[in-house]
Amino acid sequence: MIRKHSATLHGHRTSFSLEEPFWLELKTIADTRKIALAQLIAEIDDGRLADSNLSSALRVHVLDWIKSQRA
Repeated sequence: MIRKHSATLHGHRTSFSLEEPFWLELKTIADTRKIALAQLIAEIDDGRLADSNLSSALRVHVLDWIKSQRA
């Protein structure tokens, strides 16, 4: 199920929609890296292409993280 989430990035509120497994994995990534979830989301937001949306960038980041853990 897709849920809407909100975060403050660089002083501005934004919202994005993610399926629960992606949301949980983002939390795990942040915990593993010992950073706040908001910081992780801000990093992903800063690194995404201008023509991509935040929800997609978050999903791709999770996929890339999981793939890197298998290597």
